[in-house]
Parts: sequence; structure tokens; C-alpha cells
Amino acid sequence: MSEPAARTHPAWHFHLVLDEPLTPEQSDTLDGLDRFHEGGIGLVQTPERHYFLCVVRAATLTEAIADTLARFEDFPGVLVRSVELDEIALDSNGMATAAVLPVP
Repeated sequence: MSEPAARTHPAWHFHLVLDEPLTPEQSDTLDGLDRFHEGGIGLVQTPERHYFLCVVRAATLTEAIADTLARFEDFPGVLVRSVELDEIALDSNGMATAAVLPVP
């Protein structure tokens, strides 16, 4: 995607939840993967799970997810279990409606 086009696309918010927490070896590998340091994606580690918090510019949410998943081609042995959109992501993506989220 060209630089001017990237600026005109919306920033999509989502989480890529990993199947298992990263091992120390996988964490070391991640540190050396340039595609994960281009921006728009950051690792969050909690006792319950590891996931990538993503804010990616693209024409559509589907394109943003696909572009981000492509980064995992260089990260063998790490599996993304699910793509999640929490209340904040739904609101940021303009998808928070009464049909999706209960009215406070």
C-alpha cells in the first residue's frame, strides 16, 4: 500500500489472541523480527493469555487483519487462536451499536 493511500485509510482496532503464551525462545525471535516493529502491533502479556493489540490502517477491517496475520509467516510455531474486538475496538471501529453492545 502506498504511503499517501495508507494515511487516508481508517485505523482498525483489534486483538490477535495467541493459542499459547510465547516461550522464551519465541520472545527472542520476536525481538529480531522487523515486521513486528513497523508499528501498529504490540504484544500484551497477561497471566491468562498473550495477544497482540493491533491498530492497523487499511481500507477494510478484513484487509487490516489479513495484512497483520501475514507478519506471522516469519514467526514459526506461533499460532493465532482468534481475532477479537472488545468494546473499545468496536467503538473505535465505528461498529458499536445497540445490536452489538448493550446501551449503558
